[in-house]
Amino acid sequence: MAYQRGSLKKVPRKEGDTWVLRYRVSNADGRRVENTLPIGLVRDFPSEKAAWREAEKLNLTVRINEAPAPGRIRFDALGEHYLRADFGTDAARPKSEGTALNMRHIVRDYLTPRFGREIAEDIKPLDIQRWLKSLHTEKKLSWTTISKIRGVMLRVYKTGILHELISKNPVQPVESRSKTDYRAIILSPEETQAVLKALPHPLHRILVLTCAATALRASELLALRWADIRFGEGQIRVSKRWSRGKDGPTKTAGSNGTVPLHPILARHLKAWHARSPYAAETDFVFPSLKAYGKVPLSAGIFVADHLRTAAKNVGVSIPDGHRFGLHSLRHSLSSYLVVTAKVDPKTAQAFLRHAKVQTTLQLYTQANGGETQAAQGAWLKALRTPRKTS
Repeated sequence: MAYQRGSLKKVPRKEGDTWVLRYRVSNADGRRVENTLPIGLVRDFPSEKAAWREAEKLNLTVRINEAPAPGRIRFDALGEHYLRADFGTDAARPKSEGTALNMRHIVRDYLTPRFGREIAEDIKPLDIQRWLKSLHTEKKLSWTTISKIRGVMLRVYKTGILHELISKNPVQPVESRSKTDYRAIILSPEETQAVLKALPHPLHRILVLTCAATALRASELLALRWADIRFGEGQIRVSKRWSRGKDGPTKTAGSNGTVPLHPILARHLKAWHARSPYAAETDFVFPSLKAYGKVPLSAGIFVADHLRTAAKNVGVSIPDGHRFGLHSLRHSLSSYLVVTAKVDPKTAQAFLRHAKVQTTLQLYTQANGGETQAAQGAWLKALRTPRKTS
């Protein structure tokens, strides 16, 4: 292979526009394909000349000419091949934009920096397992996040085997914990009512009420337009979600559908519709007033500035650093339906639009002390036998 210098390109990434060095590599089957190496953010290296200096400093022009032995692909090339194959036009299953962004993040920000320069088939399972453990002990990543990283690395190798770039998968014997220690903060109906009273703005109150009564995801709530509120049919249409500043598909195919609109909730929504400054059919139900209704309000800002404060003010126990937000209301409704209202689990699953009933029962539903004590009492009563009479 002739010596190559490569070329620079600006690419958008989560952390900002990034300079990458483009160059050509030979796959195991002999085909020449493009590969890239990150150099740095455009804001740190505003000119192409500055980016080239950084590339030389990082010794990238030498690295791109270090060709591995024939048939021996490096992990960085294998990772980029996975991103093209699993998320391109030839993908067996379509992926959402959010999923694609998350996978690119894991491959390029975690896997490639650690294993990128190594020959893919020479990486040892024990090295992978030790690295995954270090992500928890040193980087303080949760085990659920580490489990996702392991799953992506496993998929990288499976795709490589499918395309006959490699012949073995060193991730297969690697173990990682996937159980989370996280428990959602559950609000009772009384606590939810207190939070509603503590929110002074009607927009915020109707947002929380709608979320608490429908268990819609925050992204689905924000995407709602008035045309989606079908007052005459008693339904709310859910066909999209607001993600990264634009409409996108729902999280899963099962999420695309309708949720019930009870007359009580409909009455509150009608009252908000009458006073909202943005009440056209195509307007957002929960608009950003600062942006003049052009986009919905920001869920993250609302939770940080209003919801979390209101909940603490009415006595909800939220430890510092513990997650609490609109998604907590989704957990709360699930627990109420199954534990308190004794709704059939399949009905609760359909309400929350989960693909599996196990998700509803295991991840979203938490039994409270009173209910478990009552169940214990019923069981003890069932053990009683009538006394013998003489």
